[in-house]
Amino acid sequence: MALVGRRDGRNFGYGRQLRYAGRQALEDLFAGGHFATAKAHGDRWQAFVRWCRSEDGPGYNDARQIDRQTLNDYVAYLRQQIHQGTLCIATAQNRLSSVNRTLAALRGDQDVRIVSPSQALGQQRSTVRTQAPDGQDHQQVQRVLHTLTEQRRERVAAIVMLARATGMRLREAILADLPRLQREAVHLGRINIQDGTKGGRSGAYAPRWIIATEQVNAALQLARDASPRHSRNLLACDESYATFLQLTVLPARETLHGHGLKGFHDLRAAYACERYEQLTGHAAPVNGGHCYRIDRGLDQQARQLISLELGHNRIDVVSEYIGGRA
Repeated sequence: MALVGRRDGRNFGYGRQLRYAGRQALEDLFAGGHFATAKAHGDRWQAFVRWCRSEDGPGYNDARQIDRQTLNDYVAYLRQQIHQGTLCIATAQNRLSSVNRTLAALRGDQDVRIVSPSQALGQQRSTVRTQAPDGQDHQQVQRVLHTLTEQRRERVAAIVMLARATGMRLREAILADLPRLQREAVHLGRINIQDGTKGGRSGAYAPRWIIATEQVNAALQLARDASPRHSRNLLACDESYATFLQLTVLPARETLHGHGLKGFHDLRAAYACERYEQLTGHAAPVNGGHCYRIDRGLDQQARQLISLELGHNRIDVVSEYIGGRA
């Protein structure tokens, strides 16, 4: 347990510093697991703590001082950030949700929380992509791969290529059964993404087939070459997923940012945009295409197939990757 003092003490027993206390409470809440989720909540909690300690904030360093009025003041601050254009609605809602989650972990109850972050901010978030994703330029991706290889980060380079070539999520690329995928590519001409998927979407009842193009085969070969000895995926036999994320993947994000890539999710969106153009003959809406006006049926078919390939099975989610219909 991360609890370091009496439960009724400063920061509910989680230490003297508000930032540290929130992080420790989250570690307790997730019992050392769900590393990426805990880190995301922790980063957003730190943003709240910075506001608390700023001139605009209440100056608190003890979670026991935080009440509903404190949260209402934080909501007002976030609203101002949105109005000034320095913060998007989705980020603000995520920050409020993480403050709710962390406070509940600290307090052991939900007595102090924002009931509805979206209503509190007075605005609904939109998941429709309006900005073209990074990573659509293959030369840009190749430069990233070259730099990562020079840095001896071959496994991260493999993740980048798998995400761009197949639309895999980060977790899917790391846990992909590489020997099986290569066999399927050779014998079937397509691969079935089944490992590390979200929401239990795996097995025979959730097939997710991707055509094994030259780019896909090259990505699989790069991943096999980078895979540690005696491993079927990108993890070493004695390495946990969380450790690999923390020590190998996260430090490499600076390299991605240095080459103009926001992150791995944009590579997945770049794959979706490319597939849309292949399927319709038109650029994706976020790239200025208007197939949905010219042939709505073709646009619908393309979105349906891309939805299946991305592992969502919901056509409306595709707008997050390729843009909506104006």
